[in-house]
Amino acid sequence: MRVYPEQLTQQLTKGLRQAYLLFGNELLLKQEAGDSIKHIAQQHGYLERHSFTIDNSIDWNAVLDCCNAMSLFSAQQIIELEIAETGLNANQAKALLEVIAALNPDILLILTGPRINKKQETTKWFKALDNIGLYVPCNTPDPRQMPRFIQGRCQQLGLKPDHESVQMLAQWHEGNLLALSQSLHKLVLLYPDGILTIVRLQEALSRHNHYTPFQLIDALLAGQAKRSQRILRQLQAEGVEATILLRTLQRELTQLYKMQEMGKKGTPLNLIFEQFRVWQNRREMYIGALHRLSLTTLVTIIRQLTLLEIQVKTDYDTQPWSALSCLCAEMCGITTHLQPRN
Repeated sequence: MRVYPEQLTQQLTKGLRQAYLLFGNELLLKQEAGDSIKHIAQQHGYLERHSFTIDNSIDWNAVLDCCNAMSLFSAQQIIELEIAETGLNANQAKALLEVIAALNPDILLILTGPRINKKQETTKWFKALDNIGLYVPCNTPDPRQMPRFIQGRCQQLGLKPDHESVQMLAQWHEGNLLALSQSLHKLVLLYPDGILTIVRLQEALSRHNHYTPFQLIDALLAGQAKRSQRILRQLQAEGVEATILLRTLQRELTQLYKMQEMGKKGTPLNLIFEQFRVWQNRREMYIGALHRLSLTTLVTIIRQLTLLEIQVKTDYDTQPWSALSCLCAEMCGITTHLQPRN
């Protein structure tokens, strides 16, 4: 059964499950979910905890011993297993199935790991745990979900933000939920009445948004011109090397070019996405980008990107950010002075 982090507290009041799967890219949400589960479990007599990381050095016999042995302090124990960022290999998945088979009513299993896709949700170990537990996807809210996420957090803390304050909090803390949590707790202390306005936010907080090159790619694929420029400026301010962005853009543009070529040859779009392993929730962005960026346009942008990369690598005094800004605008369908359109 799947529940989202904001629904977990209500689910825990209905009783404990034997297993909890906390997967996602947001460390704060995983930590909060794990803490909530362990807090309730301790109230129900789960007083001993054992933690293991699933990697090449894990001792699976030690994990099985915990399942089979009585606790020193209680008949009930919590076993925490953390899957590494690389995921599970075949042997680890098989060993995990043995652990699942050894679970008993006095064991509560908490399994944490990176974000998983639909294919991974069909594996034997995932289905086995999903049948006896709760799956809590702990992923960073996207820009559309962020305002609703913030409103929920504010409600929990007794804060009453107006619409403009919610939007400002979302923009200032995008990609950085830990900073958002800290800011909201700070606002609780500063304003006991809970009322939040733009003036109060500007007086109390500074910007805490943190972006990655992958968020820039998503904005470009979606054709979000203003957002992509904002992300690019922030990446520049954070000291991200331009060569990293150039390589990331080159890889994405090359993939779009290959997709366009396959489409010209009559390959169905769903087969193209399968070949390039584009997840279902990202296909809409790629469809928009493919409609917006023709083969001719892609060739022109890739050529300009190559020239810029050569310049950056041969002239260390080059400041590429203005040219990068134009490239990003072109990917969003905005004509700039950088290149002519046919």
